[in-house]
Amino acid sequence: MIAIAVRQVAELGACGTCMDARALAETDLIAGVHRSSMEELSDWTVWADRVIVY
Repeated sequence: MIAIAVRQVAELGACGTCMDARALAETDLIAGVHRSSMEELSDWTVWADRVIVY
């Protein structure tokens, strides 16, 4: 599902705190996904007219 979203030019962020807990670097993420934060999640949630969680 993430690969499909990337092909559709969706902006995808991975939780930085979760990455730290699992010792993941940004280079471990698939192409099109960046290290994100709760601040960015909040900004996206306020901006969006719909939010999908899975």
